Amino acid sequence: MIGRISLVAIALMVPYTLSGQDSIPQAGVRGTVSLSLAEALQQARSNSPAYRQTLNDASPARWGVRNAYGGLLPSLTASSDLGYIGSGQSNFGGGLILPTSSFLTSGYSLGIEWQLSGRSLTAPAQQKALQRATDEDISAAGIALTAEISTQYLNALQAAAQVEVARQQVRRNEEFLALARARYRVGQATLLDVRQAEVTKGTSDVSLLRATQAESEAKLDLLRRMGIEPPVAIDQITLSDSFPVTAPAFQLDSLLVLADRHNPGLRSLRAREHAADLDVRAAKTEFLPSLSLRAGWSGFTQEYTNEDLLLGQTLAESQALAADCQFNNSVRTALSLGGEVPNCYAAFGLTDGGGTLLGPVSAQIRDQNSVFPFRYTRQPFSANLVVSLPIFTGFGRSLRLSQARAQQDDADEEVRARRLAIRSDVHARFLGLQTAFQAIGVQQASRDAARDQLRLAQDRYRLGAGTALEVSDAQTAVQRAEGDYITAVYDYHKAIAALEAAVGRSLRQ
Repeated sequence: MIGRISLVAIALMVPYTLSGQDSIPQAGVRGTVSLSLAEALQQARSNSPAYRQTLNDASPARWGVRNAYGGLLPSLTASSDLGYIGSGQSNFGGGLILPTSSFLTSGYSLGIEWQLSGRSLTAPAQQKALQRATDEDISAAGIALTAEISTQYLNALQAAAQVEVARQQVRRNEEFLALARARYRVGQATLLDVRQAEVTKGTSDVSLLRATQAESEAKLDLLRRMGIEPPVAIDQITLSDSFPVTAPAFQLDSLLVLADRHNPGLRSLRAREHAADLDVRAAKTEFLPSLSLRAGWSGFTQEYTNEDLLLGQTLAESQALAADCQFNNSVRTALSLGGEVPNCYAAFGLTDGGGTLLGPVSAQIRDQNSVFPFRYTRQPFSANLVVSLPIFTGFGRSLRLSQARAQQDDADEEVRARRLAIRSDVHARFLGLQTAFQAIGVQQASRDAARDQLRLAQDRYRLGAGTALEVSDAQTAVQRAEGDYITAVYDYHKAIAALEAAVGRSLRQ
């Protein structure tokens, strides 16, 4: 992009000559700050708000491509939780209701998931096409910025040249006024001639003020488009570049071919057209199977806050088991079966008599309960592979395919419409360039004729054969002809800038 803009700046500064034509009047160097077109373009690329907004689209486009490739990789998720459940009562049926302790919970899970489908496979190519479209949009914005700054730079130069024409007219009118007063003093002119010269001089002074105002406004507009504020007073800023004229040597057929190949707006639409083609392909893959793989690890903790209730429930269960043990021992003894348990209380963690739990048993229960928050109980590893082939989805896939094909057709027509518009624009700009160049010759002839007319009117007035009105009219005609010539010359340069913007690249080396 920077290379293209630099080519435009260099091309506009290449010296061209046209036989028989004068150089464009330039404003005198009065200020302390000089601004070239290349510097203006560089400042605009760095500071223009509209252009910088377009540049901001590049980063999301790059991340879109990375995200599409990331969709082909497995995703990893990790989670952890903490919880609390209050105390209450649990109904086990049959009228058995037992109190429950509040408890703390925690857990973790680590999972891997990988999905593969036709849409995920086509996503990278589609996002690359959209990234190319974004890059071309940025290129188009750069071309438009170059044309905008170049045109406004020419407008400012044209305004400065018009100021010089106005100054020259003021000098002519000052000389005319001095001549009228001299002739009046020697009795060769009337007071009417003097007043006529004074009115003409005042009119030219006003024209100079307005031309100066127009020049200042043109410079301010240029700085605004560049995205900066005036670094010094506006009348201290001078534009340093000049733009001589040469006959255009462009061929319409070559320009149309260049526009088809290089116009960034058209290239952007073609990239989006390719993305639409890929979207149709992705919609078709929804009729094919998709593959998904999931695997995970997890664990949990559960700690009772009321250890006394937990110990009490364990004691009751142990006492019930010890009672059953003693009953079995008595039966085995009575039937001489043998195999009696020596100490039922100790066997189930009770002290002699079964009144309390043994100390080591109580300590073990407390240790096993003290697990919150990180003494996890690991769950078994789990994994599953799923192959999915939707049979009927309510015509949803057919709808998406139809929509994708419609967008594809719209993209094709949009490319065709833009191509027609660009070719028409290039053709019109080419004809406009030819007209602008021919107008320079016509305006040059008119300017030369007006200068001859003024010279004749001045000579007649000095000899007493002409009137002050004739001189005034001739001066007005010269000022108009010189202004029209300047307008024609700068219209020619603006036509070249417009043609380059339509083609989408620099045309001059």
